[in-house]
Amino acid sequence: MNRLMLPVLLAVLLLPVCSSAQAPADSFPTAKIAWINLEQVVFTCDEGKAKFSEIQAFVDEKNKENDKLRAELDKLRNQLQVQGSKLTDEARADLEEQIEEKETGLQRFQQDTQKEIENRRLRTTNYIGKQLQAVLEKVAKDKGIHAILFFNSSRDAYVDGSLNLSEEVIKYYNQMHPVAAAKAPAGTAAGRRSRKGYGKQFFSA
Repeated sequence: MNRLMLPVLLAVLLLPVCSSAQAPADSFPTAKIAWINLEQVVFTCDEGKAKFSEIQAFVDEKNKENDKLRAELDKLRNQLQVQGSKLTDEARADLEEQIEEKETGLQRFQQDTQKEIENRRLRTTNYIGKQLQAVLEKVAKDKGIHAILFFNSSRDAYVDGSLNLSEEVIKYYNQMHPVAAAKAPAGTAAGRRSRKGYGKQFFSA
């Protein structure tokens, strides 16, 4: 087929589709769309703060264990460095074997702990995500909204602030899934730390 004819053919084929699709379009109401910041909702709703506070407590405890194991390893390494030349071959070999075992143990501990932290974080995020579905439906129904989208910086170049329902969704979530008031203050700072990490500490939520 002549390439010059292809655009003309496509135009002819599309004409009936466009005309038939255009007619019923006028019968649809104007769609009302809003956005939410999913991370903000998950981390700052009361239940999210409480659950991520528990994860952060686990992380803090594992960081203490990690520091203890590393200190034991450093002590053996220092011993080998200071006393190595004075030790018998047998004693030196035994010390090197202890160091190797400590290194392997520390590496396994770090790998297993990081995996467990990620699993706990994923389970919590998925749990809140499932709870959130009913919340979004309730918000949409009450506000007369047809669609609620998640902010996506690669897609959304600009969204008016009045269309951001994150705070409203958080209020609805807290009402539909209340958490004991005593847990909320502890979770507030922990929720922020869980996103930012702990600097020099090995593990972070």
